[in-house]
Amino acid sequence: MNHNLFTYLPADLPEELFTTILEAGTFRIERIVSHGHTSPEGFWYDQDQHEWVVLLKGLARLRFEMDDQSIEMKPGDFINIPAHTKHRVEWTTPDEPTIWLAVHYGNT
Repeated sequence: MNHNLFTYLPADLPEELFTTILEAGTFRIERIVSHGHTSPEGFWYDQDQHEWVVLLKGLARLRFEMDDQSIEMKPGDFINIPAHTKHRVEWTTPDEPTIWLAVHYGNT
């Protein structure tokens, strides 16, 4: 079966869209679609697994709590986020979908 990461993009997204593409044991690949979405005020992701993420389309800005550092991302940029590294999505492109590919792996 043929699949494409750039298809099935809803025109109206009240919340970010998370789609699991592959899952096996402690390994999960997911597509995330944002359309102007950000993390709620005061919310920080604090995940039990490591996350490697690449931006495929759009633009985004991540912020990390430990050093209050902001990271601008454009298509092709990737980052590895170690487990329990608090981070948030500060901004995504409001006028087009932002498409991420995230790989969650490992246990803590």
